[in-house]
Amino acid sequence: MNVAGTQTNQAALQARRPGAVLAALAAAQFTVMLATSIVNVALPQIRAGVGLSDGGTTWVVNAYGLAFGALLLAGGRAADLLGRRRVLIAGLALFAAASLSAGLATAPGVLINARAVQGLAAAAIAPAALALTMDQFPSGPGRGKALGVWGAVSGAGGAGGVLLGGVLTQAWGWPWIFHSVALGAAVVLAAVAALVPRAPGQKSGRFDLLGTATVTLALTCLVWSLTTARGAGWTDGRVLGALGAAATLLTVFAVIERPRPNALIPPRLFTTGQVAAGNLLMALLGSVWIALFFFLPLYQQQVLGSSPLATGAGQLPLAGANMLGAALASRISRHIGARATVTAALLTEAAGLMWLSRISAHGSYLADLLGPSILIGLGLSIAFVQLTALAVDGVPREDAGLAGGLVNTTRQVGGAVGLAALATLAGSVTAHASTHQPHLEALTAGYRTVFTVAAAVLVATALLALLLTRCTSQRTATTSTGPVSDRNPPESPESG
Repeated sequence: MNVAGTQTNQAALQARRPGAVLAALAAAQFTVMLATSIVNVALPQIRAGVGLSDGGTTWVVNAYGLAFGALLLAGGRAADLLGRRRVLIAGLALFAAASLSAGLATAPGVLINARAVQGLAAAAIAPAALALTMDQFPSGPGRGKALGVWGAVSGAGGAGGVLLGGVLTQAWGWPWIFHSVALGAAVVLAAVAALVPRAPGQKSGRFDLLGTATVTLALTCLVWSLTTARGAGWTDGRVLGALGAAATLLTVFAVIERPRPNALIPPRLFTTGQVAAGNLLMALLGSVWIALFFFLPLYQQQVLGSSPLATGAGQLPLAGANMLGAALASRISRHIGARATVTAALLTEAAGLMWLSRISAHGSYLADLLGPSILIGLGLSIAFVQLTALAVDGVPREDAGLAGGLVNTTRQVGGAVGLAALATLAGSVTAHASTHQPHLEALTAGYRTVFTVAAAVLVATALLALLLTRCTSQRTATTSTGPVSDRNPPESPESG
């Protein structure tokens, strides 16, 4: 049998098992999200084991997020030009190697650099996996189910990271949080290589090195300034200088990209669908999402006195609600319309955060956290599915990787902005309350303020979603299944 015939038979075999293909691609996304949160509950043990300073401990988290957020656009465009499957496999291999290096680290510099390389690899994995998912599932109910799975694993990865981090740290020690991620990445790599079909070809064109370098440096300055502001304060000279550099570089990027035929972010990306609206709303959702998984474990450990294992187990109801919401997102959208669905989801999450704003210094998990966690998990997952679909809706197939990189970038950068602002706010409130309240009461006051402000942000996001999606809210259920096709999507009756 000739090579062409063999490839045809392989493609036909793979086409008959879309569930297995989706599982492999979703597992890649789960791995990326897991690595974002798995270190959170183990930071005290990591600090003692490697000899980190206070600043170094912060950079165990920041190095991953900085590289991930800054390089997502480059990763998405590389996937479009070099081949999505190829970039995904290379990213998974690098991710596994970096994770293994982090687990073996005995010096602070080695660990922090390994985390940065993890972030670089994740920036290749996330957009390539999302674009491949869009390739495999055309518009319709199948796309909706696929994005539901995508939303479920994205949210479950964040919550599962806290749980797995607590279990592994308490059972075998902090290095195993990295060894487990390395093993998982290797398994996912094998699954992707075996199950995900080769694409018929990638887009021809040159990589925009100048634009990529400019925007990557701009995003690096922006994310660095925001993460540093948490500890140094907003008036620190380094923070202000990095913010100024980011603004200047983004302006330069906008100027040099406009006339370039091979621009990193071509104008056509925003001429169909609601890419701009989806990304803006995702940035606002991300500002709350990432902060939630930062502050909730802190409250459980610092105020309620929970162990790492108990803290991780406390994320299970949130993860379960997240998976349920993601599974129901497409069905809900078909019944009430995408516009109403995303608005209701954001308001549901806001209600959960407002409930959290009533936490007590002498509370308990059952009384203070269980109910809000379920509401937040449901709202977060449904909103994530809808906004991901909105951000890739109508994008030409050749730009699908870039669209996936862009929506991940806005979520990461939004998360960095939100976490920096909310951490500063929590610290200020706690410092003021400490002058006249016991320590635990002061800590709780800071967390209550954070959850209140986060709820207000989501209410504003829901109102903005109503405004931005008014003109095209009728894309029926395909808005929840956002088509990324070779051509512009066909017109369809509007609903919602």
